Amino acid sequence: MNNPVGWFEIYVDDMPRAKAFYETVFGAPLTRLETPEDPGSPDLEMWAFPMQDNAYGAAGALVRMPGFRSGGNSVLVYFHCADCAVEAARIVPAGGQIQRDKFPIGHYGFIALAVDTEGNMIGLHSMA
Repeated sequence: MNNPVGWFEIYVDDMPRAKAFYETVFGAPLTRLETPEDPGSPDLEMWAFPMQDNAYGAAGALVRMPGFRSGGNSVLVYFHCADCAVEAARIVPAGGQIQRDKFPIGHYGFIALAVDTEGNMIGLHSMA
């Protein structure tokens, strides 16, 4: 049986701003993805988070596409962290907002909730 999430997309309005935010918070560069239907198309832009084939968790990307606005969505993506307080401390300096600081969720570890530069809420999860 597979994990229920196989891919995620976070829609953004300002790709340079959103890309800088996520690269700053997670300390890793994102990689440009070519679109299969029209490589190099200026209408659709995708930047993937670091990913490994056959590794635990889901891969995903930031997406800028006409007609799909950022924020106001009802999907919450949780990013795995060694200690979510570390990444949470980078949110405000990167231009985002903390919705809720790190707090325990019982034997499932800890989470923090934040809003990115595009108005999307994201979660940070750690066991410590």
